[in-house]
Amino acid sequence: MNHPYHVLFLCTGNSARSILAEALLNHLGCERFIAHSAGSQPAGTVNPYALALLERNGLAVDSLRSKSWDEFERPEAPTMDLIITVCNSAAGESCPVWPGRPVTAHWGIPDPAAVAGSHGDKQKAFAAAHDMLRHRISLLVNLPVTRLDRMSLQQELRNIHLSAPGHD
Repeated sequence: MNHPYHVLFLCTGNSARSILAEALLNHLGCERFIAHSAGSQPAGTVNPYALALLERNGLAVDSLRSKSWDEFERPEAPTMDLIITVCNSAAGESCPVWPGRPVTAHWGIPDPAAVAGSHGDKQKAFAAAHDMLRHRISLLVNLPVTRLDRMSLQQELRNIHLSAPGHD
């Protein structure tokens, strides 16, 4: 495959984990990957803790927005090569039938937006989710994706989830 790999990160609300993953992969992917994110029931806004964390880490946030996975079913949408769910509820939902038979994987990450408590507690939860995603995405961008067949790539994505800290 000569074009960049399009990766769609899915989460129910598309306000925190999938947004973090989109920004991280677009930053770390070295133009080999183009990341997108969406939700089955989008919140409509990006969580301010996610935006603040990304900005503190020097990642672009201007194009980030909470959106429905319906946008990626449209004929003009890019064809996804990989679809990765990052929350357990999205992994259990009936997903649309994606054109092009993308490779799918589940990388469950605890929901930082669900953490109650102080401002510091919430910042720590978002930092933990960011670090888990950064670790997994670093492993993804180092895979020899052009040399892997579909089944091998699917297994490598599962291995990333199972070997990474914080898997569920």
